[in-house]
Amino acid sequence: MELPAARGDLSATLIGTLGQDPGRDDVALPGTGDGAVDGADPFGEDLQLALYLAYELHYRGFDGVADGWEWHPEVLRLRGALERRFLTCLRTEVPGHTDVRAALDELLVEPVEGGGISGFLKDEGEPWQLHEYAALRSLYHLKEGDPHAYGIPHLGGRAKAGLVAVEYDEYGAGRADRMHQRLYADLMAGLGLDPTYGHYMEEGTAELLATVNLMSLFGLHRALRGALVGHYATVEITSSPASRRMTQAMERLGAGPAAVHFYAEHVEADAVHEQVMRREVVGGLLADEPELADDVLFGVEATTLLEERFAASLITPWRAGRSALRTP
Repeated sequence: MELPAARGDLSATLIGTLGQDPGRDDVALPGTGDGAVDGADPFGEDLQLALYLAYELHYRGFDGVADGWEWHPEVLRLRGALERRFLTCLRTEVPGHTDVRAALDELLVEPVEGGGISGFLKDEGEPWQLHEYAALRSLYHLKEGDPHAYGIPHLGGRAKAGLVAVEYDEYGAGRADRMHQRLYADLMAGLGLDPTYGHYMEEGTAELLATVNLMSLFGLHRALRGALVGHYATVEITSSPASRRMTQAMERLGAGPAAVHFYAEHVEADAVHEQVMRREVVGGLLADEPELADDVLFGVEATTLLEERFAASLITPWRAGRSALRTP
């Protein structure tokens, strides 16, 4: 994957720095207190791209970027400032539930109308809209399971065992051809899209990048382990009904067997994962550390907030007949 074009001063500074030698003595990146960070839109293109780039160094990196940048103090200083800006805004935007069980139960209630992106694609979507959605989601699905794997060492007991059980399925139960990352690459190829990792980064909108950044943020920080558990529970609880709608969308639009298979696989697997997440991961964590209940709730609410923003960023232009991609 190559470094993308910058979307503002923050991402331009980071991209320019990553193209240099990490051993240089004069590396200096913005941090907290710098106007470029403190004045940046926390949900905007520039901050979200810069944060995505900083996180991607912990995954597969970029062509021409030295591995030494992954833990470089200046990159971590910038990343920390971006994370604090993002987190502060998220905490002010979430509605503030007070009961974990009630918040998780609410996720199981099917929408009276719509059903988000999956409902739109099932009922009225067109092939080009399906292709745009598949291209955007590839920035997560081609690394599916990886952000959550960072959280395994932060947990213990039932919560750790339950999370590993869910991750085992995400990675194909030990079979490379059944890894969900691989199944999504097959889906993309079946749709005529390029399944290369990170290929559609330039098309990725701020709303999409934010949903992926949230996973990395929660996974990489031990202090946010409760939020990671709340996030992952939200993903698994909402996945099965949404995947059922997506299966119907794929069949209606003639997307092909690989596309249908990816979502049909998630209908079955995630129905099981929902129970494991609620009983073992959430239940186990709160049995050991009940003081993390508010963090679990924050993970649920932040995930829901960003997914709703992402859905609106697609459906609004689609209804107007326009592309939802940054570069159609």
